[in-house]
Amino acid sequence: MFSLIDATFADTARAIEQVQPAAVLVDAPGADEVLLAALAEQIAARKPYLPLIAVEPDGALPDSALPFAPHGGNFDRLPARLRAALRVRALHSTVLRRNVGTGLPGIDPTRDATVLLIGRGGAYPSLSVALGECMGVVGAFSIEAAASHLSNRDIDGIVLGEGFTARVMHAFLTVLSEDARFRHLPIVLTSKELAPTYELPNLEIICGEPALIAANALPLIRQHALEAQLGRTLRALEAKGLLDPQTGLLTPSAFDRDFATAVTHTLAEGGGLSVARFAFDPQNQRAQLDGARIISKLMRRTDFGAVQRDGAVLVVFADTDLRAAHGIARRLIAVMRHTTHGRRADRTEPTVTVATLLPKDSVQSLLARLHGGTRRAAS
Repeated sequence: MFSLIDATFADTARAIEQVQPAAVLVDAPGADEVLLAALAEQIAARKPYLPLIAVEPDGALPDSALPFAPHGGNFDRLPARLRAALRVRALHSTVLRRNVGTGLPGIDPTRDATVLLIGRGGAYPSLSVALGECMGVVGAFSIEAAASHLSNRDIDGIVLGEGFTARVMHAFLTVLSEDARFRHLPIVLTSKELAPTYELPNLEIICGEPALIAANALPLIRQHALEAQLGRTLRALEAKGLLDPQTGLLTPSAFDRDFATAVTHTLAEGGGLSVARFAFDPQNQRAQLDGARIISKLMRRTDFGAVQRDGAVLVVFADTDLRAAHGIARRLIAVMRHTTHGRRADRTEPTVTVATLLPKDSVQSLLARLHGGTRRAAS
């Protein structure tokens, strides 16, 4: 059960300071855009995360105001939407409590977010561009391709466009609702063919122009990106500084230590060891971050990697010869190839060099050969 306190727009700022609410709900129809934007800005500055839910919005929302549209005047889904948002608030509280005195890394959920756009209709290109202006976009023309992306990488939300029958969409949403990994993903339907009756608390129907869909999908996707970032931060705290909270890879100092140990053991005991360097466009920081997270998610449990000062990612493949290392690198690049950021030319695909440990190598000579290599792992 939730306790409710009513307030007018004029009293909201003072009420938030006095009551310290766990969430704020706004009756959005006809709300003054300037007042709503000011309220969203005030709430966004608070810690821990304070959810702002705009009920029945009739226009574009600020990027921190979560949309909620009742279906047929029924508000039964609102408690589930609110509980999902409060999960993020509780996670933020935990991170703040465990990280007292050391400060949190900069968190920009909009920069971090990646959305899966599924569709094949005439509106797909415009929707891809609209979403790509504010987040990374992974495109899929089929449900099968979408399922592969969900398995291979971290996704912060799904926008399901046109081009599919109601039966196909129903089957897809049913599978998502039955899988705990995806149940809390924001899912935006861009048509009213289906009712939002699934066990998916962040499912929303948003119809209209691509710019409106993107603007009102962004807050839900942004919230999930914040939750994912907080989860990585918590794991980094539990690892006592060995993990980078932005990517989930090792910190540079931890990587250097493990790399030196791996080289020493391999030279002494035999076996193979290879290293790959994924060099991203230094002007595209979002692509660097996205690529690093893909590597973190997909690399084998025996491998380890870290982001270097120049933005490149080094990955050590244990017990792996040069040919096998090239194969692993190609598979990682194949996943990155499907992501765009802003313009369609801004992709995450890096330049890759691979080197393998030779009997007379040291850490320094192996890295020197890696940086001087010209072979490309992607075909």
